[in-house]
Amino acid sequence: MNLPQEAFLRRIQKFIPKHWKQNVKQSKAQNKPSATSLCSQETFLYSFTPYDESMLDSILTSLRHSASQGHLAKAFRSFSLIQLHTSSSASCEFILFSISSLLSSCTDFKSLPLGKQLHAQIVLSGLLNHPALVPRLVTFYSAFNSLVDAHYITETSNILHPLPWNLLISSYLRTKLYKEALSAYEQMVNKGIRPDNFTYPSILKACGEESNFGFGKEVHKSINASGWDRDLFVQNSLISMYAKCGEVEVAREIFDQMPKKDSVSWNSMISAYASRGVWAEAFELFGSMQANNIEVNIIVLNTIAGGFLRTGNCKGTLELLSQMRHRGTQLDSVALLIGLGACSDISVLSLGMEIHGLAIRNWCSGCDNVRNALITMYSRCKDFRHANVVFRLAEAKSIITWNSIISGHTHWDQPEEASFLFREMLSSGVEPNEVTIASILPLCARVANLQHGKEFHCYITRREQFKEYLLLWNALVDMYSRSGKISIAKRLFNLLSQKDEVTYTSLIAGHAIQGEGRAAIELFEEMIRSFSSNNIDGSLPPDLGKLTSLQQLYLESNNLSWDLPAKIVTPHQWRLITICRCSTIKIEASHHQKGRQQSPDLKKFQIDLGLLLGSYDEW
Repeated sequence: MNLPQEAFLRRIQKFIPKHWKQNVKQSKAQNKPSATSLCSQETFLYSFTPYDESMLDSILTSLRHSASQGHLAKAFRSFSLIQLHTSSSASCEFILFSISSLLSSCTDFKSLPLGKQLHAQIVLSGLLNHPALVPRLVTFYSAFNSLVDAHYITETSNILHPLPWNLLISSYLRTKLYKEALSAYEQMVNKGIRPDNFTYPSILKACGEESNFGFGKEVHKSINASGWDRDLFVQNSLISMYAKCGEVEVAREIFDQMPKKDSVSWNSMISAYASRGVWAEAFELFGSMQANNIEVNIIVLNTIAGGFLRTGNCKGTLELLSQMRHRGTQLDSVALLIGLGACSDISVLSLGMEIHGLAIRNWCSGCDNVRNALITMYSRCKDFRHANVVFRLAEAKSIITWNSIISGHTHWDQPEEASFLFREMLSSGVEPNEVTIASILPLCARVANLQHGKEFHCYITRREQFKEYLLLWNALVDMYSRSGKISIAKRLFNLLSQKDEVTYTSLIAGHAIQGEGRAAIELFEEMIRSFSSNNIDGSLPPDLGKLTSLQQLYLESNNLSWDLPAKIVTPHQWRLITICRCSTIKIEASHHQKGRQQSPDLKKFQIDLGLLLGSYDEW
């Protein structure tokens, strides 16, 4: 970052036009200034022939007008006239105003060569450290992402004002160079330059993006010492920084101590809770904002609507979106996606079609993410006619678009349609990913369609990129288990070098369906041993620990009632208990046909099995 000054100046001087050098030499010969340095302020003051100031005003006005319109060639001709006819210190401001206007125009109209010529003229005129031009130069080089030059100009200037450093730090933030921003802040402080209420928010954002809690705390101490701790903008930035560093409690403490809060304060605190998934507090703050008629921006409204959706409150999501519409808030693509997600979850076709109409009116229906959400919504509502219309209208179909329409058919157990679309996707040149396969394999298991399932098994095996996705192999084990092909499922199970709870529970469920309770219990015990041996302290994952305790409880109490599990297990666990009950009935029927009574131990195995299949449906 620290370039030698002489090398830097030589590089810049290459851009000086020859006629500018000649003008300076002629002026030196005529006026014979006492200072001969290239960067001498006196050289600049005596370099030009006197001229009428009213005429200079007219030329400067013409220059500014041309520069603002992007006519840079004409503006530079005006600048040459001003150069030739200024000679007094009173007319020095004409040069400053001219260079400042031209630098701004070179920045706005992306003219790097002309801007470097101006930089060269600044060096030639001895104005390199002028407080009015240094910020302009930093802005100019930052606009072209020449941050090395921008940093060098800033750190070599003798200006004690924080403006150039603020511009540099902001440029680092814009280009997501957060560590460089922190380094620039340290340099600034070490040079004795005091940060202001523009410096602190920028550097706090860098701390948050880097999750640098230690640096952020030091900046907070500096804020308290400088007196900027009561600045609203700085306080809001502190809330955001602590939230991004995971310190939501500290952020809330700052929020509660603020004597005055604006909408940004409330929005920042709600976003902090939302980012950590603490939805109860986020909803509470949102309710307080509404009760106090505090303005809520579209980002927070979308955040709360998304929070309702994530917590299963689809009705709350749709009601909030309806309120936004009635208040005149234009729903953006994010809001539309959230609304479509809610309609998909509860299969409300009429509202989904209304949102589709809004998307068309807001020119959002052509966006990939909105289109994919529409396909999912129509598919989940079993309106495949409209789902296919939206799908076919997509000119460039991404893998997500294909997955959306395929998963819609798998959701409603339509293997032929899903398989047809899969082949069409392959013929179109789009390679399926793990999501595509994982959405189809459970369908093959549910409808016991081994033909398609085996085809996908071969497809996975032949492709190297799928070998590391345990999710797919778990789906295959589950498919063969549900289809009654326990031997194939066990063979595949034994070939896997890595297994998780889902791998085990898929095969355990297969044994349950086939009425093989003892084999299922033995496999569960194997799973317990495997997971406990992998942990240093021999502990089990929370779910397995809970299920093992339940197993022991039932064995000790000999309680064979089916009522207790319904109170202590989740719905998906209860579904598996139902599977086990069915397998128990099958065994009882078999024993009844043979005239034998079912063994109490076997019956106990069947009931325990229902308690042990906790994570089967979660994957």
